[in-house]
Amino acid sequence: MLKNSKETSDRIAHLAAVVLAKLNASPIEKELAGSALAQHHTLKHTSTAIGKVAGKVLADPHACEHAKELAGSVLAQVRNQHEGAPQR
Repeated sequence: MLKNSKETSDRIAHLAAVVLAKLNASPIEKELAGSALAQHHTLKHTSTAIGKVAGKVLADPHACEHAKELAGSVLAQVRNQHEGAPQR
């Protein structure tokens, strides 16, 4: 497995905390925020499922800027290869 050494920045972690505290944040925004916070100063990385959600948010012209910013951050932290997959 190749390691992705990227982690959530302090600015994105703050944004994620703000989104999680918002009563009117959508479930997808909260899911992305939770993923971003889970990767703040840890070795955790984005799951394939969250990566797919993030990709859809980035492709959605109606998604809000906060959601797109969180989506970009978590998408940058997707594991490069899955465990057990042959390396190229």
